[in-house]
Amino acid sequence: MGKKRPRPRRSFTAQFKAEIVELCQRGDRTIRQVSDDFDLTETAVREWIKQAELDAGTRSDGLSSDEKAELAQLRRENRRLREDVDILKRATAFFALMPSWSTSGGVRSFLRCPGLWLVASPDVRPPCLSG
Repeated sequence: MGKKRPRPRRSFTAQFKAEIVELCQRGDRTIRQVSDDFDLTETAVREWIKQAELDAGTRSDGLSSDEKAELAQLRRENRRLREDVDILKRATAFFALMPSWSTSGGVRSFLRCPGLWLVASPDVRPPCLSG
């Protein structure tokens, strides 16, 4: 007896899902019958029904589609802001290790001469800053 191969992942339009949900909620056929008729998994149909009920407000044990979209957008923004903070922390630590920058032109010097951080001594001026 071999293992049953997993069904390939498919995607369905919102309109198709709404029609399936409507068929199930009408009460003419069971969820199992609808899922068999349309070659769908019962689990998927049940999830579509649950999401439709959450969106309609008849159920409150989860997030509506709008809330899910907002949460995803906020998580993306949060991740980007954390990356920004990490970059700023690294830049702060980097510039804190360069005490001569205030006298040698600071960030503007670094932008004109990206290799400036390689200079070991504050007394040595790289060629790009000479003159």
